[in-house]
Amino acid sequence: MAMAGLYRRVLPSPPAIDFASNEGKQLFLEAIQNGTMEGFFKLISYFQTQSEPAYCGLASLSMVLNALSIDPGRKWKGPWRWFDESMLDCCEPLEKVKAKGISFGKVVCLAHCAGAKVEAFRSNLSTIDDFRKHVMACTTSDDCHLISSYHRGLFKQTGSGHFSPIGGYHAEKDMALILDVARFKYPPHWVPVPLLWEAMNTIDEATGLHRGFMLVSKLHRAPALLYTLSCKHESWVSISKHLMDDLPVFLSSENVKDVKDVLSTLLSNLPPNFADFIKWVAEVRRQEENGQKLSEEEKGRLAIKEEVLKQVQDTPLYKHVTSILLSEDSVCQLKAETESSLTNVAASICCQGADIFAGRSGLSDRFCCRQTCVRCYRATGDNPATVVSGTVVNGNGNGEQGVDVLVPTSQAKTSCCSSGQNGCSPMHPGSNDVLTALLLALPPQTWSHIKDMKVLQEIENLVSAENLPPLLQEEILHLRGQFLLLKRCKDNKVEEDLAAPPF
Repeated sequence: MAMAGLYRRVLPSPPAIDFASNEGKQLFLEAIQNGTMEGFFKLISYFQTQSEPAYCGLASLSMVLNALSIDPGRKWKGPWRWFDESMLDCCEPLEKVKAKGISFGKVVCLAHCAGAKVEAFRSNLSTIDDFRKHVMACTTSDDCHLISSYHRGLFKQTGSGHFSPIGGYHAEKDMALILDVARFKYPPHWVPVPLLWEAMNTIDEATGLHRGFMLVSKLHRAPALLYTLSCKHESWVSISKHLMDDLPVFLSSENVKDVKDVLSTLLSNLPPNFADFIKWVAEVRRQEENGQKLSEEEKGRLAIKEEVLKQVQDTPLYKHVTSILLSEDSVCQLKAETESSLTNVAASICCQGADIFAGRSGLSDRFCCRQTCVRCYRATGDNPATVVSGTVVNGNGNGEQGVDVLVPTSQAKTSCCSSGQNGCSPMHPGSNDVLTALLLALPPQTWSHIKDMKVLQEIENLVSAENLPPLLQEEILHLRGQFLLLKRCKDNKVEEDLAAPPF
């Protein structure tokens, strides 16, 4: 019986030259001698095959992000933090990418969201000479990599639009090495730069815009450490519209006469599901990985998160937000809806973590938490570390997994709207600081509709990123950048504006 399917394709040559052919090897050796293969070695160390036929953009980007040693700040599988295609979903749902592929602008958006520095160029807004200079710059360095978006047809290959990184350049022959991430189809191959430019200088039928290339490098500042915006919930479009378009209108009311009025107006008009839009990030591990101890690396990451939490709680804005949450019944109801006990929060996170460890993220066969307990680990000379341990079982009841959640805490005064109890004990991230971070991260123009100039000045002083400590300032600027990227997605402008979001 015949076996269905395809096993690779024969690489059309010319115009391409197989990297592993004698001629391809000779080009490689000569390019090494001329110093235009410097980026190759980092890229080849993290070369991957796209896991889905339409994942070329995601595979190219995750390969480049790993080659640049950009830390995703969250675990992939087991204890490992690592970029994988499945983690690149902040600008386009994975199911949509799997079905239809991804556009040039959305890949650029993903790179920004992942914490990389990106310079993107469409072919109609650049020249072949500029492209060649960028290829030369990236191939003579290992701290910048170039991803090309091109049409395969110009190389006589099957298929249409495709993404892949450029791994090297042969100056004398004017040929670029394409590290094709569809390795099940074609091997890495050399192509003439003029022909590659023609392949990029084509129209993507899905967007009606030209393809192009992007330069990806590492930012000096780290991406978000404790807070992040999420577009996984289906209502993120309406929430982001409300925060960026509707709230400024509410602030234009004549009734807004002081800072309390401003914040009460904002908090009272937040959508009920806004908590799905901004999250605090917890680290999850299997219980057997480190036993009862925290590694030095885990303690270091937890300490940074706790410092961010402390700095949020030290802001004057946090004190205003806390005061309003304590004083107004209507807003207290908001807090009641968004605040959960540590064990309830951790139970949810444990289930998500077990899903990820099992390689089942996003599937219906999910884990549920059977029990949780809160432990406080302390080593000599260290601050206590809060760890919530949970035992989770899968939906079929035929397997269980022990999961730990490392929870950042701060020694702050706790308060509860419903009970009125006050005390001084470790607090995990909650609605007070999450709301504060959200307000700090709102685009500055949000406040411009306030009519009273004195009130406007007071608010601008409260939310100014310039007044924040450096660590918190970086955190808030990253959140603000996420806000602006999501606004581009909401407004369908991600293809028009490829630049990094201004802060």
